[in-house]
Amino acid sequence: MTPVHSIQSSIVRKRDGGTLERAEIDAWVHGVVERNVPEYQSAALLMAIYLRGMSREETVALTEALLSSGRVIDWKGVGRPTVDKHSTGGVGDKVSIALAPWIASCGAIVPMLAGRGLGHTGGTLDKLEAIPGFRTRLSAAEFEAQVRRVGVAIAGQSDDLAPADGALYALRDATGTVESIPLIVSSIVSKKVASGASGIVYDVKCGAGAFMHTRESATTLARRLMDVTHAMGRKARALVTRMDQPIGAAIGNASETAEAIDVLRRRAPADLTALTRALGAAMLVMAGVARERHEAEARLDRALEMGEALRCAERFIQAQGGDPRVITDPSRMARAETETKVMAPRTGIVGALDGGALGRLLVAMGGGRRTKEDAVDASVGIRLLRKVGDPVAAGEAMAVIEAHRDAPDWAAVAASAYSIGDAPVEAPDLVLEDLTA
Repeated sequence: MTPVHSIQSSIVRKRDGGTLERAEIDAWVHGVVERNVPEYQSAALLMAIYLRGMSREETVALTEALLSSGRVIDWKGVGRPTVDKHSTGGVGDKVSIALAPWIASCGAIVPMLAGRGLGHTGGTLDKLEAIPGFRTRLSAAEFEAQVRRVGVAIAGQSDDLAPADGALYALRDATGTVESIPLIVSSIVSKKVASGASGIVYDVKCGAGAFMHTRESATTLARRLMDVTHAMGRKARALVTRMDQPIGAAIGNASETAEAIDVLRRRAPADLTALTRALGAAMLVMAGVARERHEAEARLDRALEMGEALRCAERFIQAQGGDPRVITDPSRMARAETETKVMAPRTGIVGALDGGALGRLLVAMGGGRRTKEDAVDASVGIRLLRKVGDPVAAGEAMAVIEAHRDAPDWAAVAASAYSIGDAPVEAPDLVLEDLTA
């Protein structure tokens, strides 16, 4: 049993700016798994780390401890290259739902462990659970069997794979310690390495709708993710991407899942498709399926044109217990039926759209979590009719609130997220930097 006083001394040491020894980190993580470290002590240590930070050595030690809390899948003999992707999260970020089967349809294997929503950013698991019957909780054996059979799986941490990270992930959200770089890095890398992929492409977001608000902080996080991933013996590449306004036109779990499927049907908004394609090309090059970006893009395009990506998505959904008919009939997912229009107060051009404000609004509507125990209403959402660079007329609808009641109060909040000016504005570039080791 982990002695309580040893965790207390670690809290005090880190609170005072000290460095934790590997044995202390191992004891804490082991105690989390064995459930003999109280949550309040883990919360205190998380806050101390948030305030005082961690050295590279501490971060690597924490990553290794989280990783060793469960098993690591070995894909030897699978016959195809393995590759994964992780996003640091943003409002409207439903990329993984389309990207994973798209890459699998091009010849790579995608074993993806994903998470739930943290704060104002949605989680891939929450979005997928909007599909009737879809199971996000798989044992390591189920996860491995599905990947070998279908080529792709997206699931949460089980008792087998990085279980300590699963326990701490939700606690970070409840304690306001999400934005800590060492905690972000150790959580992401341990989870990704546990799934066994030989390489990981990171989508590190910055802006009003992301946890990293500046490009500089996002680049720092991207480099640390790559560094620790290399320390774990895996390949890594990172794209720093813009996350000021939401990605695509849908915010909300069911509507985002439907929009992700539209990527594979070649009907999605241009920004969502472009970002998914850029990440996909990076993954195919990393996996060795393509030699360079143009070849990767050609493979991706062919998979769409031939319908292979859509068929793979259908098999993936069905394999995890979901209703595959959502591929052609998204109305099978629950959707709130009461619509309230968000009206433009003046004529002009949308100069900015605060993704963070819209993400927080979705949480207030019940579509996200304030605490880890909160249930999520997959049916509510916000549909964007105008984004940055679009013209709008006074009294014209800029967005639509999808809820269970008339919601003029929520519409007013959404309207305040829009900045309308007179000067022409170009739609911003999504990919700001491509970091390749």
